[in-house]
Formats: sequence, C-alpha cells, structure tokens
Amino acid sequence: MQWAIGIASFLASAVEFVEAFTIVLVVGVTINWRSSLAGAFAAAGTLAIIVATLGVALVQYVPIGILRLVVGIILILFGLKWLKKAILRYSGLRALHDEEAIFEETRAELRARGETVTPRVEPFGVALSYKAVLLEGLEVAFIVITFGSSTVTTACNRSCGISSAAIGAIIAGLLVILLGALVRAPLKHVPENTLKFIVGIMLTSFGTFWAGEGFRIEWPLADAFLLILVALYLVASFILVLWLREGKRRELSPVAVNTTTQEQEEVHP
Repeated sequence: MQWAIGIASFLASAVEFVEAFTIVLVVGVTINWRSSLAGAFAAAGTLAIIVATLGVALVQYVPIGILRLVVGIILILFGLKWLKKAILRYSGLRALHDEEAIFEETRAELRARGETVTPRVEPFGVALSYKAVLLEGLEVAFIVITFGSSTVTTACNRSCGISSAAIGAIIAGLLVILLGALVRAPLKHVPENTLKFIVGIMLTSFGTFWAGEGFRIEWPLADAFLLILVALYLVASFILVLWLREGKRRELSPVAVNTTTQEQEEVHP
C-alpha cells in the first residue's frame, strides 16, 4: 500500500508542480529570478508548515474510521473533478492544457503592466510567484495529508503514510525543478492530461476504497480490491470518452452536410 501511496502522490504532485513552475518561470524571465525564487521558497515554507501541523493533528486526534470516511468522500469528489477535465479533453470537448500558451499569456500580461527585468526584488513578482506555488501546492499538501493519514497497516502507522506521500511529492517537485532548470522553458511536452487522467482514476479509486472502509465495508481480497476499482473506473472513463466523441461527431455531421449543400447550391443555382 505504501508504494501505491507514494506513486499516487508523485503523479498528482507532478501535475501541480508543472503548473506552478510555469508561473515561476514567467516571473523569473520577465522580472527577475530573485523575486521569483523568493516567492517560491516562501510558499514552500508555508506549505511545509501546513503539512506538518495538519498532519500531526490528524494523526493524533482523529479516529481512523472517521478519517477514512471523510477523506474518502473528499478524494472521490477531487478525483472526479480531475477525471471530468481529462475525459472532456480526450473527447475533444475541451482544449488541451498548453503550458507554453499559459507562459506567453502571463508574460504578455506582465509586460502590459510595464513590468521589466530589474536586479532588485520586486514585491509584485514575489507575490505572483508565491501565489502560484501556494495555490498549486495546497492541492499537493491536501494529497499528502489525506493519502498519508488515511493509510494504516500492521507495518506502518499514519505518520509513516504521510512520510511516504511526502517523499513522492518531494521527488516530483525536485524532478520538475531539475527539468525546468535544464530546459529553462515551459514543460509543454509533459503529458499533463494523461497524468490528470491517471491521478483522477487513482484518487477516485482510493476514495471509494477508504469511504467504504469508513462505512465498515469489508472489501473482497482486502487491499487487492483497489485494482478492481481502478479497472472499473478505467472502463467507465473509456466508455464516456467514446460516447462523448460520438455525440460530438453526430452534432458536427449535420453542420457539414448543410455546408456542403449550400456550396453546391451556390455553384449550381
């Protein structure tokens, strides 16, 4: 179970870190790296305090049964939100997330404000970087705390679970920073929608499993039933994607037929 928690935390955190990195990169390129990194490190410190305080509180004061029920329901809602976005993008009903476009748009907004490269620390740049890292990082903190604190086995308590989730998140953050430092450009080639789809499946599956345990459901095959839940959500998601694609194709077909008919009438009045 601990390896699954670490992987889920890694994938979910990677998505959020990529989005935060794009804004940090914009501030660094457009204003200066001092302001960008100052905001990013300040947000990282804030997030560390949040994880430490809330994580300890959950471990010490909340019964595991109640925690699993509440966290399970929250994870289901959270996972379904990510799944919805991924499914709509796969079906063509929503545009794919483009980090390069976000980079250019944000940089244009900063230039429109008159922001230019300067050696001194700019409060606006610090605030923008801080806000981006904090907002995206709060989702990472949520995942680390909920995943870690809801995991209790004979070999590992809740503190151990939070450590596993935190390690996955830290590795994801370091990897994104390393890749960003090497390329110094938006990480547009990261398959973000695929990551969101996978993480949405995992969050929803874990949420269902833990919510069921909160309701005192004894799952067949114990923890191995998670794989069955993953398979069920995968199949349901693929069916939804195919159904939405077919619906979109049917909506576009009459438009194409009408356009062709009008063109023929114009040629042969």
